[in-house]
Amino acid sequence: MQIVIIGGGAAGVFAAITVAEANPRAEITVLEHAQQPLGKVRISGGGRCNVTHACFDPATLTQFYPRGGAALRGPFTRFQPRDTVAWFERRGVKLKTESDGRMFPVTDDSATIVDCLLNAARRVGVRVECGARVTQLQKTEVGFELTVANHASLTAHRLLIATGSNAQGWAWAKQLGHTLVAPVPSLFTFNIPDKTLQALAGISVPEARVRLKAGAESFTQTGPLLITHWGLSGPVILKLSAWGARALHDGQYRAELQVNWWAQVHETESTRQLLALKQAHPRRRVMAEGLGPLSQRLWEWLAQRAGIAAEQRWAEVSKTALHQLTAQIHHCALHVTGKGAFKEEFVTCGGVQLDEVNFKTMESRLCPGLYFAGEILDLDGLTGGFNFQSAWTTGWLAGQAMGQGG
Repeated sequence: MQIVIIGGGAAGVFAAITVAEANPRAEITVLEHAQQPLGKVRISGGGRCNVTHACFDPATLTQFYPRGGAALRGPFTRFQPRDTVAWFERRGVKLKTESDGRMFPVTDDSATIVDCLLNAARRVGVRVECGARVTQLQKTEVGFELTVANHASLTAHRLLIATGSNAQGWAWAKQLGHTLVAPVPSLFTFNIPDKTLQALAGISVPEARVRLKAGAESFTQTGPLLITHWGLSGPVILKLSAWGARALHDGQYRAELQVNWWAQVHETESTRQLLALKQAHPRRRVMAEGLGPLSQRLWEWLAQRAGIAAEQRWAEVSKTALHQLTAQIHHCALHVTGKGAFKEEFVTCGGVQLDEVNFKTMESRLCPGLYFAGEILDLDGLTGGFNFQSAWTTGWLAGQAMGQGG
């Protein structure tokens, strides 16, 4: 049985190894357009490779996927992060868990993961061809006929498309009868053209609650926030960009934000603390000392937005100004006018429509012998190892199914 996999990324290579282990008689060829396989694995996590996330309950795990979570519920009962950890450990690679749940190789080097995958593929006889561009693809009576640039044509009894977020991969899927959900970016930062905010670049807030309103839809997330030279970033912003990806795209990346800079306390508590400061230090300048976890520069910026002058003392602060200061701390309004880049991840919302794929086997419901795995599908996860986990899971399922019989 001849199996061809288009795409030498995480899902494609993992599937190839799984096929070979399930069916040693199968001939498996991975066609990778780039000059090296596993390109995204090499650069992810700042070159450390965020392999997966320490979330071992399938039902909870699905909640980290803005699109595709429901479809992945069954697959995660068969291959989840615990299985990923065991798979790599059996091949001599130990993973460690960081405080936020992300899991990396103990070497902190993505080459450890790349080498492990390529060595495993080599041991089981998988042929990985780089610089292999598929120029034509046809369904035949026995399977598929592929034409590869500068290469003789290939016959595949079973074909896996695992090209990731790639226009050519989507074109092949469409040619073979599949519907595409229009791809739009996910996981990005927010551009906010407020020079006073941008002057605070580098300041981080450990736990902010941010509400995004994009068109008629609204989304709320809590987490670390980072002020940048162009606006806002950090885990809470990336989560919002993922959940709101389509609404933001439809609104041309113009949206409203409401930031709660001190999400750990209710605003009644911060009001109480502000009143206590006013009563205890009437002659002290308001901007002399920040409140709670707010950094000095951020505190001064919030006070200025509340209309408090640089030399104003607590005794001179009116009830209205105090109310404004509380509002700036808990309901700070900002305008998003565009999206920035998040270089560690290249994630797209959209792809092959999920109900056209059997998630028990990852086989097409429309084209027998055709399989999909990874981000070519309309599924995407938050940052933190979730996109790699869906690649390992769907690649493993596809590999198991393609290896059956023949």
